[in-house]
Amino acid sequence: MTKAELVEQMAKDAGISKAAAGEALGSFMATVTKALKKKNGKVTLVGFGTFKKVYRKTRKGRNPQTGEIIKIKGKNVVKFSAGKKLLDSV
Repeated sequence: MTKAELVEQMAKDAGISKAAAGEALGSFMATVTKALKKKNGKVTLVGFGTFKKVYRKTRKGRNPQTGEIIKIKGKNVVKFSAGKKLLDSV
C-alpha cells in the first residue's frame, strides 16, 4: 500500500476529505519522527506495535568485490515490534 492509497482509505473510513486525511497522516509521521529523535525515543501504540530507536554498534564488514575488510560506522536505526492484536490479525 502506498501513502496515497493510505490517505484515500483514511479519508473514506473517517468520512473526511483526502486533504484532511493527508494532513493527519503527515502530522502523525512528523510526531513519531520528533519523538524518535529524543534520547530514548520510543512510540507505543497499544495493540498495534512499538517504534523504538536503537544504536547499531560499529562493526566489520567485507567488500564483496574485493574481499577487503571494511569498517561500518555505528548509527541509530528504528526498530518496529508488532503488537499482539496486529500479530493475531495477520
